[in-house]
Amino acid sequence: MDRGKPGSKMHVLSDANGLPLLVGVSAGNTHDSEGLKPMVQGHQTRHDPDRGRCFKPQRLHADKAYDRADLRKWLRGKRIGVRIARKGIESSERLGRRRWVIERTMSWLSGYRRLSPRYERDPRNYLAFLGLAAALCCYKRLLRLTT
Repeated sequence: MDRGKPGSKMHVLSDANGLPLLVGVSAGNTHDSEGLKPMVQGHQTRHDPDRGRCFKPQRLHADKAYDRADLRKWLRGKRIGVRIARKGIESSERLGRRRWVIERTMSWLSGYRRLSPRYERDPRNYLAFLGLAAALCCYKRLLRLTT
């Protein structure tokens, strides 16, 4: 949390390969953990009618900013495995093996000129550009896989 910081924060929920599934924006002076519940609730699960299965997130990897008992309990209630480094107990180096994926995704998104310094005053416009950047990242990955 940056108490006096103006601006905004990007929240990104990605899959294991780094494709952005859901993006969000919050104020720059809010804590990171405040954005977790809306992101997980906003992620819609897919239902496979042939197999009778629902595809939902299996595990959540996050850094120490998300180490709150209420968040852990809420995620376990949704049957999502939790891998969050504990404050003062675990080093965040072990999470680095998995967390680099989201760091790379954030790098892809911030590489778009319109997003890196925030030019948009209206948060809806900024969120729209962020969603467009996420769609372009997915499109580029699709092109790379099909060619």
